Amino acid sequence: MLRNALKTERINADKPHLWKADVAASVDQFNRWFMQFAPEAFRKTRVTTTEHVKAALLATDDLRQLTPDMLKAHPDALPTLRMATAPPLAVDRLIGLANVSKNLVGRMEEGKLPTKMNDSDRDTELTAITRVVIQLLDRDIFPWLESAKTPGEHERTRAATIVADRLCRAGSDVIVRGARKRHQFSVIAVYLESRGYRQVVHPLDQQLPRNDPGTYTLGVRVPLVMGRESVMAADMLIEPHDPNARTILLDVRCALSFAAANRHSASDALKFREFHWTYHDHATFAVMLGGYFDPGYLGTQAAEGSDWIWQHRLEDLATLGV
Repeated sequence: MLRNALKTERINADKPHLWKADVAASVDQFNRWFMQFAPEAFRKTRVTTTEHVKAALLATDDLRQLTPDMLKAHPDALPTLRMATAPPLAVDRLIGLANVSKNLVGRMEEGKLPTKMNDSDRDTELTAITRVVIQLLDRDIFPWLESAKTPGEHERTRAATIVADRLCRAGSDVIVRGARKRHQFSVIAVYLESRGYRQVVHPLDQQLPRNDPGTYTLGVRVPLVMGRESVMAADMLIEPHDPNARTILLDVRCALSFAAANRHSASDALKFREFHWTYHDHATFAVMLGGYFDPGYLGTQAAEGSDWIWQHRLEDLATLGV
């Protein structure tokens, strides 16, 4: 439940003399985490991905039965097929070579088919995709395509591992960012629970959950003033122990490079503005930063009125009454 308006101190946005040291500390903390945990996260994902690739191989009779009907039945096989070619195909390259719609390929990358696409057009474009893939299949990885022999389990596993490695390398930033964000959630949960907070779980579609003081909720949506259907997602809602303190909405940010952070700087600032337009001083919106965020990013956020805490200094949450 959103509390009454109260004056809140700035946390870090008004302390530019600390930014340089905090940037260095944040980068150092991320690098230590990366060296210790990122390789294991990558390996685990590669194992899982290898099983997905093997399933795609079996669904296509080890790539010997690539047909539009197979793609209709297994649209989730498309990422595997893109990485099974020589050279591996990026999404945009496949769209261009096959001359198919971005919507079709985008939905198949999500494991689905477009629901509103004409059946005839869909089948024509699936045929074009299969034609491109068949022509470019990497026969060094799949030697059985030349010999017309059924591969053994060892040969199939070897090929699946190579394709899985290609998939993981293509999505390595996504793998690392996902692992890092899970780590950040666990860090802040441990911090809150060490101070007597308890987690409350709500239905995923519930907007603006009303919690008791001393609780937190992961993954919330709050309505905005831009219309009945306009909502803002936030990573965490915290109700301080003091019933008169403001509700806190906290977003968790992880950037793997300064360039990546700055690419999202404008959208991060817009998110704060939309929240402030709706709730003004009745609730607090802040972000937890962990990773590569340079003074340029910080300056943009500070100029918009946004504020942040650092993962390496969670005690700054005390400024918000946590």
